[in-house]
Amino acid sequence: MKIFRYIFGVLLTFLIAFPFYWVIISSFKPADQILKPDLFPKVFTLDHYRELLNQTSYLTNLSNSVIVAIGTMAISVLIVIPAGYALYRMKFPGRRFFSTLILATYVFPGILLLVPVYQLMSNLNLVDSLLGLIVINVTFAAPFSVWLMQGFYDSVPLVLDEAAAIDGASRLRTMLVIVLPLIGPGIATISIYAFITSWTEFAFSSVLISSESLRTLPIGLNAIMGQYTVRWGWTTAGATLTLLPVVIFFAFVGKYFVKGLTAGAVK
Repeated sequence: MKIFRYIFGVLLTFLIAFPFYWVIISSFKPADQILKPDLFPKVFTLDHYRELLNQTSYLTNLSNSVIVAIGTMAISVLIVIPAGYALYRMKFPGRRFFSTLILATYVFPGILLLVPVYQLMSNLNLVDSLLGLIVINVTFAAPFSVWLMQGFYDSVPLVLDEAAAIDGASRLRTMLVIVLPLIGPGIATISIYAFITSWTEFAFSSVLISSESLRTLPIGLNAIMGQYTVRWGWTTAGATLTLLPVVIFFAFVGKYFVKGLTAGAVK
């Protein structure tokens, strides 16, 4: 049985990793060799990367995505930590209802909300604004992040809160001084989730952003493919550079993300 599990694991890893490998090696191939079925480039070239950085707005798109991703991550953490503490460590009427309602928000596909979201953002003067994208990304990332934190909050004994209350500590002080240091992995988990969610978001960005100077990476890469009749060299180079920050970020906190998913599922 072990040999079958090993073979299955190898095949599954290959199926997942091969598309990424193909995109990366294609970005180093000359233009006339990209569509050829070569598993390894015969000639390496960096021309696609130079052209992408010098002849397109990739760097502008990158800076916009960084602003949106970091802003989404920071605001999500500031909202999720106190919301999770109140929901999972404080007793109040309707607590279970609100806990269930959080997951119920994911029953409806987000694409159905494009029109009302656009109208709402227009009324708030947040159309064609990076702040508008941050607000939308936080709106969709925060509910799942709150649910994700349940396993981490449940792992901290309630007797610590009770002891702090006896000593005269307020709820806020208990959360910041006692509970917060013990849920560090959970904070890393929701941080990477919010970052990746905003980094890869396409639908709302394509609707809410009209200025070329405010486009994020997914929209910028889509524009490159459409405007330049699919320049595969630029597209693969852009995809590789776009993937790099996520890989680096996940390399540092990826284990906490997996732990958070497992803890949330068990609890």
